[in-house]
Amino acid sequence: MSKKFKNKDLAARLGVSGTLVSLVLNNKADQQGIRKDTQEKVLMLARQMGYFESMEEKKELSPVEAKPGVLGMIVPSINDPFVIQITPYLQKAFSSIGVGFSIVTKDPDDQRYDRLVGAFKKFYSGLILLGDAADEATIRALRTTDYPFVLLEKPSKTLRLNTVSTDTVAGAQLVVNHLDKLGYKSIIIVTDHRSSHSDTTAIQDILDAIGQKPGMNRPVVVEMDKQLSGDEIDSSQFEKYLRPPYSADVMVIMNANLVYPIMTLLRKKKLRVPQDIAVVSMEEGTGFDLMFSPVTCLRKPLSGISTKVANMIWSEVKNSGKGKFKRQVNISPELIVRNSCGTI
Repeated sequence: MSKKFKNKDLAARLGVSGTLVSLVLNNKADQQGIRKDTQEKVLMLARQMGYFESMEEKKELSPVEAKPGVLGMIVPSINDPFVIQITPYLQKAFSSIGVGFSIVTKDPDDQRYDRLVGAFKKFYSGLILLGDAADEATIRALRTTDYPFVLLEKPSKTLRLNTVSTDTVAGAQLVVNHLDKLGYKSIIIVTDHRSSHSDTTAIQDILDAIGQKPGMNRPVVVEMDKQLSGDEIDSSQFEKYLRPPYSADVMVIMNANLVYPIMTLLRKKKLRVPQDIAVVSMEEGTGFDLMFSPVTCLRKPLSGISTKVANMIWSEVKNSGKGKFKRQVNISPELIVRNSCGTI
């Protein structure tokens, strides 16, 4: 049997009034103009404290929806390091409010995908669209039917949508300030040809940040073509910039998956990291701290992102996708300094 739930206990933990808690739990918060994020905090903590379990034991129906069933997340690739890293945090966030969670991979070459969007509505109460999975056709199909969804790592400048993203401007500023402090002048920005389109905004943020540093040269941006056999890559695309006249002293890599083959290539070329060329990754990858030269990188705030996403999608489901408030949340990353680009 669950512990007896008391409004005053929840109110004390959140630092709000018992009246506010009562209004939220009785589904009268919107009429009283209580902020959506405040409602979400009350409902999430109520779930954790056993409010809905208590209602079930009394065979009573709660005025507010107890749980939205199962939520799905559509991802471009299941092998994306970000997907691997954030999944446990999302599972924990949804578990805390009693919600099921599953992941679906979007295959851009699968012609059945457009038809599957309609089928998703039968299985999931709401969807999280990650990165390139949030294409225009999918967004249009979901908006047309007021289907609850949230974009993750896909900011929208033209549409009023619920989005949660890492702040790429703040991330670029952290990296550029670090490079400037260490005295680096000539920079190569390396991206994967397959993801260069989605990296456009983040690359521009880096260029803008560097433009504010008088002592830094304008970077060279290199798009790596598809990998050669195995994990090897074609070094000719950036190798010329390691020699005069450009003589790059630091390489900023946009994608975590590119870090491993590039570090391997540099070792084969007998180029020391960071003595001959420093390396910074704009994404964190598995095992970066264990590499021959541990890699300096930006770490995304996975716990904070997951909590925001869970609160936001639950609010959307509770409002049947017709919530009046659409929020664009940007959370700053953290710079993890390691040997590949630490102190000189």
